[in-house]
Amino acid sequence: MILIIAEKPSLARNIIAGIGGKMDKKDGYYIGENYIVSWAFGHLFSLADIEYYTGAEDSRWTLDKLPCFPQQFKFELRKADNKKSVDSGVKKQFGIISQLCNRPDVDTIVNAGDADREGEIIVRLCVQNALKSEKRQMRLWLPDQTPETVAKALTEMKDESEYDNLAGEGLARTYIDWLYGVNLTRYATIKTGKLLRVGRVIAPIVRAIYDRDMEIRNFVPEKYYVISSSEPTNGEKIELTSKLKFTKDELSKAEDSAKLYNDTGAVVTDVTSKKENIFPGKLYSLSTLQNVLGEKYKMSMTDSLRIIQKLYEEGYLTYPRTNSEYLATAEKDKMKSIIGNISKLGYPVRFKDSKSIFDDSKIEAHSALTPTYKIPPKGKLSEEENKVYSTVFRRFVAVFCAEECLAQKSEIKIKVGELEEFSLKGTVILEKGWTKYDDYTKKDKILPKLAVGDAVNIDFKPAEKQTTPPRHYTITTLNNYLKNPFKDDKAKAKELEENGEVDDAEDYRAIFEGLELGTEATRSGIIDNAKKSGYIALKKDVYTILPGGEHFIESLGRLSISMDKYKTSELGKALKRVYRGEMSVDDSVKLAEGEIAEVFKKGASGPSEVKGVDTGKYGEIVGDCPLCGKHIVRGKYSYGCMGFDDGCKFRVGINICRRDIPIGEVRRLLAEGATATMGGFISKNGRYFEARLVMKDGNAVFDFTKG
Repeated sequence: MILIIAEKPSLARNIIAGIGGKMDKKDGYYIGENYIVSWAFGHLFSLADIEYYTGAEDSRWTLDKLPCFPQQFKFELRKADNKKSVDSGVKKQFGIISQLCNRPDVDTIVNAGDADREGEIIVRLCVQNALKSEKRQMRLWLPDQTPETVAKALTEMKDESEYDNLAGEGLARTYIDWLYGVNLTRYATIKTGKLLRVGRVIAPIVRAIYDRDMEIRNFVPEKYYVISSSEPTNGEKIELTSKLKFTKDELSKAEDSAKLYNDTGAVVTDVTSKKENIFPGKLYSLSTLQNVLGEKYKMSMTDSLRIIQKLYEEGYLTYPRTNSEYLATAEKDKMKSIIGNISKLGYPVRFKDSKSIFDDSKIEAHSALTPTYKIPPKGKLSEEENKVYSTVFRRFVAVFCAEECLAQKSEIKIKVGELEEFSLKGTVILEKGWTKYDDYTKKDKILPKLAVGDAVNIDFKPAEKQTTPPRHYTITTLNNYLKNPFKDDKAKAKELEENGEVDDAEDYRAIFEGLELGTEATRSGIIDNAKKSGYIALKKDVYTILPGGEHFIESLGRLSISMDKYKTSELGKALKRVYRGEMSVDDSVKLAEGEIAEVFKKGASGPSEVKGVDTGKYGEIVGDCPLCGKHIVRGKYSYGCMGFDDGCKFRVGINICRRDIPIGEVRRLLAEGATATMGGFISKNGRYFEARLVMKDGNAVFDFTKG
């Protein structure tokens, strides 16, 4: 008898459909002639809390328990929301799985977790904790959940040991995330007096949004000049703008250049026009699909992933958490079958054997998202589900469309002597082809009728311009940044795609090396946690930093917790080395422990190691209140009087004008009436200034005289 353990009940039902035949339903499993199918509810096990390792009787957070580096990590059955006892449903289902694993007639156990590192360890942990004797263990790997795919995969199962490296990466990721989350969250919270959820990936994500918003907030526009001409030639206006730029103090220089251009004159030196194919975009990875859904429908990453996952579980889409936009060469026959199904619906599709579609070198574990054999009946999907499904479906039709998109592409080159060459480009769609089925928003651009040798009328003049601030991160730009945080954002990927060229090697190298921040599987959830924690906001498809996020990032800086893209990527590279079998799980964990230990070392070495600022510990007594005589203590956001309930409102902010106020200076203020002169304050208009704080009428105020 073969026991199959699915990651969740919905997958178990789809596996049963793929097995076919009659299966009897029991409490927590199904049984047939050759198979037993049971299931987990996602994670039945989770890592034990710090208290398990420290032996502490209570769960109060104290520094003396930190850092905690377990010699051996312990998994426990998942606890209920109150975290005091094991969830009753989890306990019952694991008991059923245990009984099934140890049935005498069960000789083979199949891991049917989702086809990724997380699904791999979910079922492995169940089997490892349940099995009392050795049995054959196999892996069921499902790129989609249609009955046809399940039936085929059951005949192609591999030994579970072939997925040991995948499991190793999954465990290493779990251990490292626990180490960062538990140690640094508790450390930062104890130090600041406010709950700060610190994680290996959440910190650099919030940091990216924080840095961008600070750039925008502190941006001071600057005036500059360009020279441009907009004069008619042969009855049509020719617009030319020079690449030259002049500072706000170089107006006369711009005027001289404009005169030189006008005196030189402009002539058409080349005119080309040719018919070319415009190629559709690539198939979707999870993040590129989320980008499109965010731009077009303002759909958040959380919502889009939830819908994509549901469509996968219902058998309409392939596995969603993929980082590839390519298909495996082994899937060519499968694609032919899907194309055959779609052609029956009236779409002009045909199989294309192209390197721009099938490329094993750009697939880590899963191929691009595509429709499956199973087409949803009309009216089956909700409006939101239909938006997601049709986006994937239409891109698939475009990629395999039998009708090509043909365009007339024109270019006119105009030279102003040897000073500068201008290029005018135009495109006119001659045959719509695939654009009838997938989005293509570019409008026809018709160039003026000019011939080689024609003189072009020009009248260059200086035009005043102003520098603009960077834009806030959107779903698309943040996703692109997280996929490769070291890439130049100005890459012309779209233009290359339209010309049938592909230059995404840098992106895939970053993914395979582990440079990305988060993974396709985890990114949406981490961003959602950042929103729930009050660090960032998402309005329509634009991310902005919140005051809680500013406090979070600035607190990490004060505490020397440098979870930036460089540190996170180094750990990501280590995890990929575990996946490739080049590094052990223990060695990757030791790397993380070293980074965490360094944070505690700096914290223990005194304020000089913490950017020169020591704001003390939460609840620490600072001095006596100048108004009522009661203690001033260090709170969450300020050094405040304990007589607050009696009406005393004296307080000094921990952070004033984005500058942390050291606890020592507050003590000096209370004792002597003034602090030393401090630099690093930033005004509302983004200018740095220095000042000291002095007591005036029972309040701390700025004094700009030298103390």
